[in-house]
Amino acid sequence: MRETDHNQPNKRTRERFQLKETIVTISSEKRYMPVAKDAIRSCRSDLEKFIRKDPFFAVTLDQYRSAHPDVPPIAGRMIDAANTLGIGPMSAVAGTIASMAVEAMIDAGATYAIVDNGGDIALINDETVIVGIYAGESATGISIGLEIEPRDSILGICTSSGRIGHSISFGNADAVTILSGNVSLADAAATAVGNAMNGAASIKEAFSIVSGLESITGGLIIIDEQIGIYGSVPIVEAPQRPEYITGAWI
Repeated sequence: MRETDHNQPNKRTRERFQLKETIVTISSEKRYMPVAKDAIRSCRSDLEKFIRKDPFFAVTLDQYRSAHPDVPPIAGRMIDAANTLGIGPMSAVAGTIASMAVEAMIDAGATYAIVDNGGDIALINDETVIVGIYAGESATGISIGLEIEPRDSILGICTSSGRIGHSISFGNADAVTILSGNVSLADAAATAVGNAMNGAASIKEAFSIVSGLESITGGLIIIDEQIGIYGSVPIVEAPQRPEYITGAWI
């Protein structure tokens, strides 16, 4: 769904990593790559064990209430985020995995870390980065990105599409991107807003879904070469960089 562009000092690198259905691109100093990978392995393992206890968690499209006393942190975050939007918890899985990986890198000392999980991005950056928006072939006239200034807290930039990728969406937007310091919520909100899209005329109504959620700072909808904006969105011109796009199942 998305590409990430930045000026890389020699000590920083970018790696593609796959664990089962999870395919991520990690950008940081090389020494933090194993930290991110270990975090992904750990949270995926916890999630898989929980789903084996309750397979309904993985398939419901509605709010989920757990009957189990021991809910792992990854599932808890997914439930909280998705319930806020009234949708199923798997809507937040990619962003939550990305966020937990970046958090582990921060705990290890990283000040620059980006994890792109199939277009759902968690990042912390000590230099300006450009996150390009990929909206597919139907939006070839749109070449934009988001300019993210240096920050010392995690930012989520998560995208859903009704026309690209494998994720479930009931709408028809080329891309719905949501920004929030709560990456799990950004992921779920991108799905919820995307579900509400039915042509360009529905942009305002779709954004009303996240109105009042203070932790969501901005949103962007691209549909048929039209753009809708919600809140604060630092848009800049950015050429498409297909080699930076991370495709993933979850």
